[in-house]
Amino acid sequence: MAKVRKRFVCQACGSVSSRWQGQCADCAEWNTLVEDTSAVVTPFSARHDLRSGGRAVELVGLDADVVLPPRTGTGIKEFDRALGGGLVSGSATLIGGDPGIGKSTLLLQAAAHIAARGLPVAYISGEEAADQVRLRARRLGLGAAPVKLAAATSVRDILTTLSESAPPALLVIDSIQTMHSDLIEGAPGTVSQVRASAQELIRFVKETGTALVLVGHVTKDGSIAGPRVLEHMVDTVLSFEGERSHQYRILRATKNRFGGTDEIGVFAMEEEGLSEVSNPSALFLTHRGESVSGATVFPALEGTRPVLVEIQALTVRLASGATPRRAVVGWDSGRLAMILAVLEARCGLSFSTAEVYLNIAGGYRVSDPAADMAVAAALVSALAERPVASETVAFGEVSLSGELRPVAHGALRLKEAAKLGFKRALVPASLSAEKSGMALTGFRTLGQLVDHLLGRQ
Repeated sequence: MAKVRKRFVCQACGSVSSRWQGQCADCAEWNTLVEDTSAVVTPFSARHDLRSGGRAVELVGLDADVVLPPRTGTGIKEFDRALGGGLVSGSATLIGGDPGIGKSTLLLQAAAHIAARGLPVAYISGEEAADQVRLRARRLGLGAAPVKLAAATSVRDILTTLSESAPPALLVIDSIQTMHSDLIEGAPGTVSQVRASAQELIRFVKETGTALVLVGHVTKDGSIAGPRVLEHMVDTVLSFEGERSHQYRILRATKNRFGGTDEIGVFAMEEEGLSEVSNPSALFLTHRGESVSGATVFPALEGTRPVLVEIQALTVRLASGATPRRAVVGWDSGRLAMILAVLEARCGLSFSTAEVYLNIAGGYRVSDPAADMAVAAALVSALAERPVASETVAFGEVSLSGELRPVAHGALRLKEAAKLGFKRALVPASLSAEKSGMALTGFRTLGQLVDHLLGRQ
């Protein structure tokens, strides 16, 4: 008699265990094993293996001719930039982000642009009624777009409907956590339901050549909810970032099988929906009519796009014996501690009796190590209350020895700064010979930079 065998699947790495345990033996994550029901085991399958009875698979070499997959432009250049050039036919894309960040708005705009070119587009909403989506489209000025709209949560009903006519060029599922497959027991949103629903939808688009876009919920720490296997199943994972209190939004690819993950798309939320931002630096630079102590401009690099951001620092002297506070917004707090330690040990500056506050203007988040030099300049300027010239940018990596190290794409950063009217740059000495049209001041050590900012040389 056939019997159902229980198994426990790790939601972090996908490994399977025959019994539950608190820690996964493969990835060492805690409390990630969830009970799942595997296939029915028959006496025949128990006695035989899988090394015979199948069909032969064709093996090809790496030098075989490959045809590039066709792409469909979304009509939104910033969206296409993050995707690597557009949506690939037969691909599955997962986009996640905080509630209210603009995921549905962006996809509705992209669906309307594609449908306006005469391509069939289906938009399936599992969270909102069709009238709600229709009202949003009217607010965005897209009420006349020929998008096929439906409100459904059954994967069987959705695939049956799509199979009755020609497959659409784009299928949007909003969201995958609301989908339900009758092949699996459980409520929508559970681990098994999300995995099974996504698998059926991905199988459909791989067979028909439809481009699939799945909207995913996120947890409180910003990761996509549901099984981690979901991110492995899709071809592209996009993260829609930004603060609801700020105007800007950043679309970033964290996985892309058909392109790079070093490009971003920048949008601004307006009354008419999401608008493209061709010059992101304008969002993150404040009005610089006069120089202010503790403020420097850093040319960050996102993929091949330079983005100029303002780094703001503030130091407050405390009474003797008080514990100083370190607060960081938009940067790594550990790296700030390292810069402060190098300034004290190598440059003779004392921050031990001062509170230090560091902020990246506009809500932007910086992870580029080239920001070390700009942060150090902002801290020295705030401590000494000596402003850095408003037409000056700074970038470079700081080592523990106090040496200033060069960073990648220095010429590209300088070109963008010159385009926006900046005239001088504080850079590592190895970049001082580059032709950029700007007046470069090179430094070999952080101590030389501090002496320059304090007017000692």
